[in-house]
Amino acid sequence: MKNRKIYCLNPISEIGLKKFRGGYSITDKIEDAHGVLVRSADMLAMDFPKSLRAIARAGAGVNNIPLEKCSEMGIVVFNTPGANANGVKELVIAGLLLASRNISGGIEWVRKNSGGENIAKDAEKAKKAFAGREILGKKLGVIGLGAIGVMVANTAISLGMEVYGYDPYISVGSAWNLKRDVHHSENVDELYEKCDYITVHVPATPSTRGMIDAEALAKMKKGVKILNFARDTLVSENDLAAALESGHVSVYVTDFPTAKSVKMKNAVVLPHLGASTAESEDNCAVMAACELQEYLDNGNIKHSVNYPDCDAGVCRTESRIACLHGNLPGMISKFTAIMSEEDINIANLTNKSRDKYAYTVIDIDTRITDEALERIREIVGMHRVRIVK
Repeated sequence: MKNRKIYCLNPISEIGLKKFRGGYSITDKIEDAHGVLVRSADMLAMDFPKSLRAIARAGAGVNNIPLEKCSEMGIVVFNTPGANANGVKELVIAGLLLASRNISGGIEWVRKNSGGENIAKDAEKAKKAFAGREILGKKLGVIGLGAIGVMVANTAISLGMEVYGYDPYISVGSAWNLKRDVHHSENVDELYEKCDYITVHVPATPSTRGMIDAEALAKMKKGVKILNFARDTLVSENDLAAALESGHVSVYVTDFPTAKSVKMKNAVVLPHLGASTAESEDNCAVMAACELQEYLDNGNIKHSVNYPDCDAGVCRTESRIACLHGNLPGMISKFTAIMSEEDINIANLTNKSRDKYAYTVIDIDTRITDEALERIREIVGMHRVRIVK
């Protein structure tokens, strides 16, 4: 393919778009697109053209993309884990301070009383109403030790907090990056029982939906402060509102305004500012562009959320065939049987699977015939076959 076309559903940082080398162009028609770059645009009800091979989300969450539909169409969906981690981490630290010191209340008081001639003296009298606590020496519980959670935990240690981390699925990379002073909790209940602050950094899945509910809240210390910069659905808002009313939870800081959260007592609600920094937008755009280009150019997958990651390197043979298919028994033997019958030598074959889906990359010494290609496409469970080279 000499001209691969990329469609941007949202404004994408120029520094990311410049990563596309020769043979790429930005199109204003999704009907022509081979790859899509997206941030927050809702794709759930969109129709996708047959030309579309991949979607890259310049960010972490992909709840705006129909993953099952994409998988069945053989469209690989990427995200950019860690690219905006520092931006979110910095806002979480700001959230810790907002939860500890009634900064927002103090600012609001000054704004309302800014017309008074004796504002300085009045402020000295009023400030006791906004007195808070210092975070030094306090206990912070971090639920989820991915890219953001690890950064938050490490920074909190540097600020003199006692940090407890919980993540039953922590990766080797995250474990290596985590400071040794972070207490490793075997279960989340330990965090609930011991910590003055709880911050949540897990993905939104059916199993995590509403995880901060009445049962979890009841296990927490009275006066606990909860931070949610991950997803609004992780919290049962009715249960949290009741806990804030009773004073069992003293403050809730969230980056997700909802009809319920903006009316909660003692809630500090931000307008989803987590990754809203120039640096985060640049980092996400660069990573997303590189993911798309590597997949379209070489067939390699990194940071996919619906198909397995797969690195077959650069093709050194005459041709490379990429097959996106169901993770079904006997698929490999069907590929090799067709190749053998067509007298095509397989120089290298890489197969990876992930849940219901699998990905096979086949490097061959000759060009594949149209007949062989069509036979592979007709295999039951095959979602897409493409010639990478």
